[in-house]
Amino acid sequence: MSDHMTPTQFRAAAGTADWRVLDDGRATATFRTGAFTTGVRLVEEIGELAEAANHHPDVDLRYGTVVVRTVSHDIGGLSQRDAALAAQISAAARELDIPAEAPSSA
Repeated sequence: MSDHMTPTQFRAAAGTADWRVLDDGRATATFRTGAFTTGVRLVEEIGELAEAANHHPDVDLRYGTVVVRTVSHDIGGLSQRDAALAAQISAAARELDIPAEAPSSA
């Protein structure tokens, strides 16, 4: 049984409101850290979550933002693993008082 999700299912999953699905099938979220050291703390949290889940997103750390993208390469799209990790990442950002950039309707 596959854990594949459609973009609509991903967007409807609990905890994924900060995320949007790109045309290439990946889900992405941008977190406004405001400072590099704050971004490093978020990246460390993402690393721990990713290792625990054995599911590893792409993470782009910049001075004022952290951009995260996730997809399940083994199924060529989004999965329940992506939605679960996305929700955990968003929760970690909230715990650190890091707001997510509102996703566009794309």
